Amino acid sequence: MATPDLRSLRYFVAVAEERSVGKAARRLNMAQPPLSVHIKNLEAAIGAPLFRRAARGMEITDAGNALFQRAKEALLLANEGFDAARAVGSGSRGRLAVGTMVVLSYLVLPRLENELRLRLPDVEIQYVELNAVNNVEAITDSDVSVAICIPPIAQPGIAIERIGTQPLLLAVRSDSPLARMSSIPLARLSGMPLIGLPVPEGDIDKSVVTSMLRRHEVNMPIALRVETMVSALALVLAGKGVAILPACAQIGRPPGVVFRPFRGIDATMDIAACWRSDWDSPLIKPFLACARAALRQP
Repeated sequence: MATPDLRSLRYFVAVAEERSVGKAARRLNMAQPPLSVHIKNLEAAIGAPLFRRAARGMEITDAGNALFQRAKEALLLANEGFDAARAVGSGSRGRLAVGTMVVLSYLVLPRLENELRLRLPDVEIQYVELNAVNNVEAITDSDVSVAICIPPIAQPGIAIERIGTQPLLLAVRSDSPLARMSSIPLARLSGMPLIGLPVPEGDIDKSVVTSMLRRHEVNMPIALRVETMVSALALVLAGKGVAILPACAQIGRPPGVVFRPFRGIDATMDIAACWRSDWDSPLIKPFLACARAALRQP
């Protein structure tokens, strides 16, 4: 016995509400004979009459009344399901797990959250804390839907879109002679120990800082390499070297460490949204708009 489909239930509900096959047919914008056939086929599938003819029109039977209540619920749930699917498909509803690096949290998160709530009020947002070591794995393993990274991830299978920049600054101890200078000539750093961050895919040639130093023929031996900018600042405070970090790292600056700009060079590091290149989600485009708006705010 065939199970009635949603179309049959919709036809049945229309007849039950109009109490007339003719009126229901006009409401459904169809001819009356095919509608009558659908009702007869539905009764045959159920094995009981759903209507009886009376002077006041089509009267629903007890079996029909039992079906009527459930049919309306089924149609309502189906419509809600279709609406939900359309909303997800259009990017106005769904779920986003957003990865953010600690150093960017205070700069980006408050503004980003406000933009997301304004533009995507029905999207469920979860924030996941990342660092330069685990961000690639979090994206490739789908622990996060999209991540905001500095520097961007340059790796096959990960799509990136630049959404902002941060100037590079020198972090030094406040009792260093460099701290008494308003800006730092890059050549002045030659030979100084550098607290380094992880390099993309372990390839030092892809490091923004390394490229900048090589361009200006400045050699700085790596004293230590750490996973986070917070750790880099702690080692600067400990006197283990200096660090070249994006300006957003100033937010976590401990007392005893100061930041100074470089003199005469435009040194910056990109901020990018990164996600799996095979993740075709309608939420990516509105998320990028929110992220750009958040980083444009003063």
